Amino acid sequence: MFNSSDRSLLLVDGYNVIGAWPSLKKISDRHGLEPARDKLIETLIGYTHHQGYQTQIVFDSYFQDTPGSQERYTNHLSVYFTAHAQTADTYIEKTCADFWYNRAPAIGRIIVATSDNAQKMTVMGYGAQWISAQRLEIEVDLTGRRLRKSQSSSQSPKGRFLFHSLDAQVQQKLEKMRHGI
Repeated sequence: MFNSSDRSLLLVDGYNVIGAWPSLKKISDRHGLEPARDKLIETLIGYTHHQGYQTQIVFDSYFQDTPGSQERYTNHLSVYFTAHAQTADTYIEKTCADFWYNRAPAIGRIIVATSDNAQKMTVMGYGAQWISAQRLEIEVDLTGRRLRKSQSSSQSPKGRFLFHSLDAQVQQKLEKMRHGI
């Protein structure tokens, strides 16, 4: 949907996405939020790398009496847990405001993934692009399919065997050895 750029920041409202993606909602309902968070992170690692985005998945820690914390999973993806009395919405809005007022010059553009309509209007007012949680799910799925298709088409059935990666002369010698010639 969006053209990738080395300077693009994708901000994901983590719990909003978990609630909007049926597969993650199911995990959350059955096993709790932690496995759903882990699955979201795992899913977005490949997508983020392929798109070339810097990605922050933001989770509320509003009722936890802890400072905000960030954990880097890859060069492209990190997870941020908000500080006490801060929501993911306010963290995302502040990041967008910093971008708008040019206090984040290293960022070329921001894309915010959330299905919260009020958040959508606020971040777009700060010049960020918006993608719904449902559209992000579609984009992630399409990217995964494209990657699998390109990998499978580049690996023909015969390409699975070491023999086929050898040059023709070596293949002939091995064939002769196999047939006892």
